Amino acid sequence: MDAIYIILAGSLVAITCGLLGCFLILRKMAMVGDAISHAVLPGIVLAFLISGSRDSVIMLLGAGIIGILTTVLIEFFHKKGNLQTDASIGVTFTWLFALGVILISVFANEVDLDQDCVLHGEIAYVPLDLWITDSGLILGPRVLYVSGFVFLVILGFITLGYKELYLTTFDPAFATAIGISTVLWHYLLMAAVSLTTVASFESVGAILVVALLIAPPATAYLLTNSFPKMLIVTALLGIIVSAAGYYLAVLVDGSIAGAMSSVAGVLFLFAFLFSPSEGLITSRIRQKITKPNT
Repeated sequence: MDAIYIILAGSLVAITCGLLGCFLILRKMAMVGDAISHAVLPGIVLAFLISGSRDSVIMLLGAGIIGILTTVLIEFFHKKGNLQTDASIGVTFTWLFALGVILISVFANEVDLDQDCVLHGEIAYVPLDLWITDSGLILGPRVLYVSGFVFLVILGFITLGYKELYLTTFDPAFATAIGISTVLWHYLLMAAVSLTTVASFESVGAILVVALLIAPPATAYLLTNSFPKMLIVTALLGIIVSAAGYYLAVLVDGSIAGAMSSVAGVLFLFAFLFSPSEGLITSRIRQKITKPNT
């Protein structure tokens, strides 16, 4: 049963992150998830300092506020400072992360609030973090409820706003011409990424969240030229990564998050080499076959 809980939690996070990652990759903002996952550290510390509690809801609230602030700052530096998006991301998340480390070392040095634990997480603890009612009824791992709720919210967001997200991603000029606010949908997408990242890294860790945001969508991008198919393939790859990663970790007696990230990387490598349309090796084979005899 523990294996099912871990794979299910990993699949929910992988699908949610992957669906949003498809939009981020096509908008050339793939590293926003990495920026948010690091930049939220000062939000966690400030939430503790203000409330004096390590309650997960308060921590997530503080992290969520800083996550949204991160996206606003990235866009501000990009638009007002004429910086490239990657430079804006790098500047924003490095100084916010450094600020979080300073706050911990100065104000929370004697408190069990370890930045390594915050960032790395551990998906193996999913079966241990149970939701127990006041009457003593055990409802199962709390992570599954949180991940499931976030998955439904993001799925609803993408379904209801699919046309707007699609147009602002592929043709922002046309979207603006027909009255769709590209700025509004940009911030809505960034808010969704912040929600997903913050809600996920507590259970699976920021490193795995970043891997799931980028690797499955990038793999799907190499396998299909259709965006709807890309979303479906990404979701399927997320499930495969979670299941295969778990059993690989059991086989080698290693980190589950590390194994899942490794499987995601291996799948991307295979797609990079053998994709029917974009694969490096298949393209060379195709060129040799079609090359006229001389």
